[in-house]
Amino acid sequence: MKIDTKKLDLLLARRCMSLRDLRESASSQTLTRIRRGENVNPKTLGRIAQALGADPSEIAAREG
Repeated sequence: MKIDTKKLDLLLARRCMSLRDLRESASSQTLTRIRRGENVNPKTLGRIAQALGADPSEIAAREG
């Protein structure tokens, strides 16, 4: 699964957070992969969404 970086950035801004604040939910390597547009595990998507107080569908990239 991919995370839409624009949606992720918007949620981070709404919560006055930075990508660095997500390091408790995902490793720095995983955060780098997200920025590159690479796939992440569904579990990782869920952990990041939970850290943002969001539903995973709010940050998941649309396939196709």
